[in-house]
Formats: sequence, structure tokens, C-alpha cells
Amino acid sequence: MRIEDYGLIGDLGTAALVGRNGSIDWLCLPRFDSGACFAALLGDETHGRWLIAPAGEVTGTDRRYRPGTLVLETDFETADGAVRVIDFMPPREGPPQLMRIVEGLRGRVPMRMELRPRFDYGAIAPVVEPRVDGAAAYVGADALHLSTPVELTLADRSLRAEFAVPEGARERFVMSWHPSWESAPPPDDAEATLARTQTWWTQWSSRCTYEGEWREAVVTSLIVLKALTDQTTGGIVAAPTTSLPEDLGGVRNWDYRFSWLRDSVLALRSMLATGYTEEALAFRLWTARATAGDPRDAQIMYGLGGERHLPEMELDWLPGYEGSKPVRMGNAAADQFQLDVYGEVIGVFYVGASVAGAVEPIVWKRAVEVMEVIDSLWPQPDDGMWEVRGPRRHFTQSKVMAWLAYNVMVVLAERLELEGPLDHWKATRDQIHAEVCEKGYDAERNTFTQYYGSNELDANVLQIPLVGFLPGDDDRVTGTIDAVRSELGRDGLPSRYSNVDTDDGLPGTEGQFLACSFWLASALAVNGRRDEAKELMDRLLTLRNDLGLLAEEYDVDAKRQIGNFPQAFSHLALVTSAQVLGGTGVQ
Repeated sequence: MRIEDYGLIGDLGTAALVGRNGSIDWLCLPRFDSGACFAALLGDETHGRWLIAPAGEVTGTDRRYRPGTLVLETDFETADGAVRVIDFMPPREGPPQLMRIVEGLRGRVPMRMELRPRFDYGAIAPVVEPRVDGAAAYVGADALHLSTPVELTLADRSLRAEFAVPEGARERFVMSWHPSWESAPPPDDAEATLARTQTWWTQWSSRCTYEGEWREAVVTSLIVLKALTDQTTGGIVAAPTTSLPEDLGGVRNWDYRFSWLRDSVLALRSMLATGYTEEALAFRLWTARATAGDPRDAQIMYGLGGERHLPEMELDWLPGYEGSKPVRMGNAAADQFQLDVYGEVIGVFYVGASVAGAVEPIVWKRAVEVMEVIDSLWPQPDDGMWEVRGPRRHFTQSKVMAWLAYNVMVVLAERLELEGPLDHWKATRDQIHAEVCEKGYDAERNTFTQYYGSNELDANVLQIPLVGFLPGDDDRVTGTIDAVRSELGRDGLPSRYSNVDTDDGLPGTEGQFLACSFWLASALAVNGRRDEAKELMDRLLTLRNDLGLLAEEYDVDAKRQIGNFPQAFSHLALVTSAQVLGGTGVQ
């Protein structure tokens, strides 16, 4: 199946991808970053899946989320009638559970079920044993318990069933994870849990205060962001998947099941601007804990609990999505030096302080310490925000984010009458601004470039007017927008950066990065080209799948989504663009 053929369900601790064919092909338990027990997404059914679908030919499929929820309904049409599969994971209060209810809509439909657990990303087949109310599977530290009234057959370390569902009937399947040394928890009633889950999500989504154009897309994106949040720690994973390729059949395959500081400011602003103060402040606290050591040791990403060591390794037994190898676990980019991460830390601090209207002395002291680190680091070349594995450069966007750190500290110090080396901050802010405008700007082409002295372009410079570095109607902003559209654009959507003569240390190419396209829409809006901005925004929304979900990138040649899915950055950028185009965005 294509990436966009999947839907997302989750319990605020992990998430599963459900195919439109009724197969759950990806699920990590018990956390987002745990080993997968269903990994068919990166291989085939032998690497683990849970299928519930009609036994005969399917003549039509339709699916949807129940309004304002993450409860997924998939309707199958067959020659024998119609049947609905309802998939959901209740917000976690104990061990994780995944529930599936099969409802007869018309006629009498023969069904088949196959639960093939394969732990450690499809590498290990567990022991499977019958139980009074279903069956159990276990190996190592992991155990699954399946509770169902449907008669099960055990074969090939898997569970199978054949059953028929007449109109009006419902069959229920409840799968729970638990440590193998503990007894399986008693299963919750699927129908009662469905009602509670639907109520929980409906109440949560009803808190959204955004009432502008594209509200449906904004609410869906916020639900995705909530689903990618670990409710225990407050961290947000960039995506629930690993190694979905940016280049089909290529090697640009990365593990995104971690929390990037770069997403923090965008996440905070989006959540706060739409009424979700609790989630925004939880992420602020997560950021504070993760970066609580020496400011010089700040990383670009952390594990969901703030873990620092995310060693990258290859899972050579998995063939990869459509043959895209290697499949990776962990992310070596965590060790890169990216200057802009310090700007992100200050940005999180700034947003939190703006909401509270005050700053605790210890928090302000910490921010001043971070600024002392930026003092020593901003003149140095870095690895850039895209985690390229080539040489370090003086990336323009990195310097802009350093400028932003100085600028917001000055603003806060003056607004809240806080003590600090204001003259030094102002002077350094002005120095960086002048340097970027001189060395990061190509006067002949009237555009900001990827790095100092470069002819290459990078779509991240579209953020220059969005963070207030220059006014939106500045001629240099206009020139940059036009250059990015003409030189990086493919079918109207920009690539992240120039591939020609840009050494990012990797072979192959990639699709169009969707967050960059949303940045372009926002930049057009602040540049006064609102009709063009709206036209692009409307087009980007058509690239979502039928459930409103977006991956990291879009392949304009293949006309399909690529990259890890669903991608928090894409949905964050969508929310922000809707706010900017609607006049409610905050710079």
C-alpha cells in the first residue's frame, strides 16, 4: 500500500498504522520508540501484522474518523454485503490496549482474522498459547493478550480466525500488552471503552478555539499532534515511524520516533494559539527537563523521556518500505552541532514567559546562561537544520535563529524589567543581522542563500519574515520568495534545498518537503500576496490523504506521499499557516 493508504490510531503513549485493507502494519509497544511487534510496513506480513478483513473480494472501501476523534471506521463492500471495522486505542490509563470491533452493516459477510505478532521489529516469533478468553503471545520482556469470543486457531506462531458477521451483529477483539513476567490485565469491555474513547477525544477537540478558514484541517492536525504526544512526559515525537523513505528505493531513511527541539517553538505557538495551554506548557516543561544540564550539551533531539543517547543502527533483516534500505533504529543526527537549537531553547522560554507574564528568577538565570553559550558558538559554522551529513557551513538560517535568541531576550528584559547585559545583547543582535544581510544575501539575484558565500538556495530562509528578521514586504523577502519558487520549486512545491553542488553526504534525491510549502504560503501572505498564498494553501490541503493526514514529503512525479508518517512538522506548519493566512499568526 502507499503511505497515504494508512490511518493513525493511538493512546498518547504509542500509535499504530491501519491500512485501508484492514491490516495493522506498524505498532511499537509499549512506547513510540519501543521495538515494533507489527513491522509489515517495512517488509511484509512475515514481519508482523494484525489483519481483519472480508474473506472474499472487496468491491469498495470507505473510511473516516468519527468527527473530532481518533476513532477510525473502515467500511468494506462485498458481494455478500457490507461490514465495518472500528479501530481505536483508548487514552492510556494502564497497559496499552488496541481494540477492534467488527459490525455487520448489510447482508452476511464472511471475515478472516490473522494476528501475527513478531517482536523486535519482525525479528522474533513469540510463543503463542490458548487462553480461556482468547490467546497469549510472549517472548523476552514482551507479552500480548488477545481477548475475543471468536474461535481462534493457533498455527505458525500466529492466531487465525474465520467468522461471519450478519447485519446488526458485532464481534469484538481486545489486544493488550504487558511485561511478560506479569499476569495479563483483565480486558476492558470494548463497547464501553469505545464510548469513553469517543467522548474523551470529542471533549478534547472541542477545546480548539480556532474558528477561521480551514478549521477542519486545523482540528485534524491538532488531533494528530495530540496523538504524537507522550502524555506521561509531554514530549512530542516527530512521527510514529522509522525509515519510511524520502527517496523511494533509496537510503534517505531515518528514525523519527524522537522529540526535536526545533519543533518546540512551532508546537508551542500552534497549541497556545488554538486554546491548548496545558499541552503547550507540558512540552515547555519537557524541554526544560531535557536541556537541564550544561547549556553547551544541548542536543537537537532527545528521547521521549529526555534520553540523550540515541545510537543509530541498521536492522538488516527488514527489506524496507518498497525496498528502501537500510532500515534504521536510532538517529546519529542527535550528536550534530546545530546552532539554531539554542535559539529554539530560548524560543520555548520566551513563549512560556509570554503566557505567564512573568519569569521565575531561576528560569531567567538559566536563559542568561544559554545566551552566554550562544555568544561563543554563533560565529562558528554548524551542521544546519536539515541534519546534512556533509561539511559544516555558516548556514544562514542558523544565524537568523541566533539573532532571534538575542532579539527575544532583549524584548523580554525590557518588557518585564529583567536584569541582563542588554547593551551587549543588542549589539550582538545588530551584528548578526548585519552579517546575515551581507554574507547570507546574494545581491545580484536578490535572495538569501543557504550559507555564506553560497549560490545554493534553502527553503528555510522563508522563515526570515516569519520570525521578524525582516518585514514581510521587504524587497529582499520578495526576491527570496521568488527565487525559492523558481529555483527550488517543482510543480509549485519547493524542495528543502538545492541538490546540485550541495554536499549533504548522501546519494539520491528527495521529494518536496511539505513544511517548506506551508512556509512558502505563510511568506506569501506576509509579503502581501494573499491570493497566491491561499491558492497554495488550498492545494496543499488536497495532498492530504482521505483522513486528512500528511507525511513528511510529497513526490510530485509519483504523485504520492513519502517520508515518515504522519509527520508532526507538516501538521504543525499547516496549523501555523492557517493562522498566518487568517491574520492570527504570531511572529
